[in-house]
Formats: sequence, C-alpha cells, structure tokens
Amino acid sequence: MDEALKRLLEAEYQADAEVARASVERERTIQEALDQARRAEAQFVAGIAELQGPYLSQAEERAATAINELRKKYDERGRALRAQAEARESAAVEAALAVLLDPKRN
Repeated sequence: MDEALKRLLEAEYQADAEVARASVERERTIQEALDQARRAEAQFVAGIAELQGPYLSQAEERAATAINELRKKYDERGRALRAQAEARESAAVEAALAVLLDPKRN
C-alpha cells in the first residue's frame, strides 16, 4: 500500500510539473503570436505609406498642371481684356469729350 501511495504521489508531482510546463509553453506561444501580430501590423502600416506615395505624386503633378493651365487662361483673359480696353479707349475719350463740349447735351 505504501508503495502504491508513493507511485500515486510521484505521478501527481509529474502531472503538476507537466501542467506547469504546458502553462509556460502556452504563455510563450501567446507572446510569440502577439509579437508576430504586432510586426505584421507595423509592416502593414509601413506599406500604406509606400502604396500612397505614387498616388500622392500623381495627384501633385495633376494639381500643378491644373494650376498652370488656370494661370495660362487667366493671363490670356487679362491680355484680351487689356486689348479690348485699349481698342475702345479712343472711342470712349471721344464720346466723353463730345458730351463735355456739346452744350446742347447738358
């Protein structure tokens, strides 16, 4: 009987030790999985910036092109208005002088 109790106690100690080893292994596995997930997330976040880079460059190029086109249109419109003003300046001066000098219009 004494020998049977010793074997049972020994088996219980071994079982406790095995449970402790399994618990440590479980915690280590969980930590490895968390570390791997953090690394994957960091790579994903870094990849986003790399993916956005070309699109941002294209958007900046398109914006610069649009700005240049608008400037050209603005400059062309300004030149056209200036040309119209200069073409009509003499007629406007003549009309103003005619109004000022013609006493019948007062």
